[in-house]
Amino acid sequence: MKQIDIPSIHPKISVLSHDQIKAIHQASLDILAGMGVRVLDDQTRESLKEAGAHVHETEWIRIPPHLVKQALNTAPETIVLSNQMGRRVMFLEEGKTYFGTGSDTLFTVDVETRERRKVRREDVGRMARLCDALPNIDFVMSMGSPHDVAADLMYLYNFAEMVLNTNKPIVFTARHGGDVDDIVAMASQVAGGKTRLRERPFLLHYAEPISPLIFPESSVQKLVRCAEHGIPVAFPSGANAGGGAPITLAGAMALANAECLGGLVIHQLRNPGAPFLYGFNVSTIDMMTAIVCYGNPEWNLTAAGQADMARFYGLPSWGFGGATDAKVLDAQAGLEAMFSVYNALLSRNNLVHDVGYMEYGSTSSMELVIMVDEMIGMCRRFVEGIPVNEETLALDVIERARLGGGFMDDDHTLENWRLAQYHPKRLDRMQYDRWVEQGSLDLSDRLNQEAREIMTRHVPEGKPREVVENILKICETHR
Repeated sequence: MKQIDIPSIHPKISVLSHDQIKAIHQASLDILAGMGVRVLDDQTRESLKEAGAHVHETEWIRIPPHLVKQALNTAPETIVLSNQMGRRVMFLEEGKTYFGTGSDTLFTVDVETRERRKVRREDVGRMARLCDALPNIDFVMSMGSPHDVAADLMYLYNFAEMVLNTNKPIVFTARHGGDVDDIVAMASQVAGGKTRLRERPFLLHYAEPISPLIFPESSVQKLVRCAEHGIPVAFPSGANAGGGAPITLAGAMALANAECLGGLVIHQLRNPGAPFLYGFNVSTIDMMTAIVCYGNPEWNLTAAGQADMARFYGLPSWGFGGATDAKVLDAQAGLEAMFSVYNALLSRNNLVHDVGYMEYGSTSSMELVIMVDEMIGMCRRFVEGIPVNEETLALDVIERARLGGGFMDDDHTLENWRLAQYHPKRLDRMQYDRWVEQGSLDLSDRLNQEAREIMTRHVPEGKPREVVENILKICETHR
């Protein structure tokens, strides 16, 4: 029989045609060159002016297309993040998708009482420890703004809590450029020096402009500091349709894209070739409630469109998924979170954040993070496609069954069942009587039980005492 091994199709989606991509790109260039961006940092305005940008109305900078093209040419196509032991684990490039949590909720669902309360510093470390234990959560963000830490110290302590409770890559936020310097100093303690950290970074910074078209001094300084340190950075616009951007998705994307490209220009002027993650957060302001929606189809559309734009630019892409506007872990939470996870994998966004966000980004939930870990496994199984080869066509197995055998106890089944099927860890497939015997627990109960077990049993590999002391010393210096 002729050997059969046919390449598999891996399902994916695209929501923008080439002509639509070009139209959005051109609109963004027109915004940058015609209206410009308001840059509230004197040194950066001067750098842009020296590079060929035009200053008008004191703080507004018109950025010509050739500077955008130059920045796109120097920015790398791939960003590689290591774990904290120095092993390269995340390859932000075409076809690869990685998931992690979000940054700054004010509330959390207490895993012990199951009540919503304000975030405390310890919650940041506990969430990092939870993520450290979950196989489909690839990176960690702080997932909270602790109310028991001074605002000017919060980002430093958040990073310390994360780095001391997980060995996975970290996406961090900061108050200003000085925070970036301090966090790089902490990360250097873990990596074994600044040179080693630059060679194998385990962290990526998340900064933002203010829509429409305002680049605050702190945001610009964070961009520049990351460029100087060679630390990967994302500069996603939050140009939400109907709020900081036009109500139409095309207009919101054009504006958000302009803001992202403006940040890229500033970043690459400071250090050509420094790693920059392209993308934006474009959802909608619900006209009935005035909230920024996390469970709507529009953000999923713009996220998929952003992946199309990233491929056009040849840059790795930012994304979102695994979040919900629901207040509790109910059917709405499952529906909305699954929709966004599925979309993120099909559209091939590279770094997907906000896993575990509830209540339109206001509340974190350990149970939801675990549920999304399961969703990611299911969706990854789907996008793997269907392998077609001699082994999977199984003609010899069919022949044996035809002659009086069966499939259940055939060697082929015993050898392949683990790979041929997806086997959920948390979803219930028991017969009814067995389910009753096990306590009749619903999914929410089982997820809470698992979260509490992880908090009790999982201990990440620790850092040397000297490293821990030096990290905390950096935090304490600013008290």
